[in-house]
Parts: sequence; structure tokens; C-alpha cells
Amino acid sequence: MEVSRPEDVDFDKMPLIPAIVQDADTGQVLTLAYMNRESLAMTLALRQTVFWSRSRQALWHKGETSGNFQDVVGIRLDCDGDALLVLVRPRGPACHTGAMTCFHRLLADGDGEG
Repeated sequence: MEVSRPEDVDFDKMPLIPAIVQDADTGQVLTLAYMNRESLAMTLALRQTVFWSRSRQALWHKGETSGNFQDVVGIRLDCDGDALLVLVRPRGPACHTGAMTCFHRLLADGDGEG
């Protein structure tokens, strides 16, 4: 596996990049959030996820209010340098609804089937 550095992330292309958060043990996708240069640096320093909240327009340390921290096991950079896969060990649900994953809703097609 090729090794990248934080400076390889292409924040010049997009100041906010998607960060797919995945449970390192189960492989379950937990959430999709966004990181900027500062939140990535904080994530690397704390070894816990820190995102840029688009709704709050502020940094968001996942778990700071809920206690549901996500301990970072590793981070992978995609081939274009503009998306991250963040492997974590969650300490509780990822979703603000209390669900373990933010992807707990099945989207039905026109016939009502998923």
C-alpha cells in the first residue's frame, strides 16, 4: 500500500473534502462527514474524529457533547487526493438519532422496494 502524507490531501481543489467513516472492526460505514485542513490536523493529533460542520460552520469534535467518540485507527486517502476513508473504533452510535450508522434508512424505489 502506498503511503501518503497530510500535505498530499488536495484542499486546493476543494476546501472541504468528504470523509467516509467506517468501523475498523466490522467494516460498517458509519457516516459521511467533511473535513478541512484544520479538522484533519486535529483528527491526526487527537486520534479522534474532528469534522467541519457545514450546518454550524464550525469545527465539530465527534462525541464532545454525546460522549460517542470515534477513535481513529487509520486514514486512507483516495487516488485523487480529495476524499478520505477514516477507520475508527466507535464508542457509541455514530448518528445523532441514536442509530449505530447514519445509513440506517432504506431508500425505496418507485414500487416501495429498496
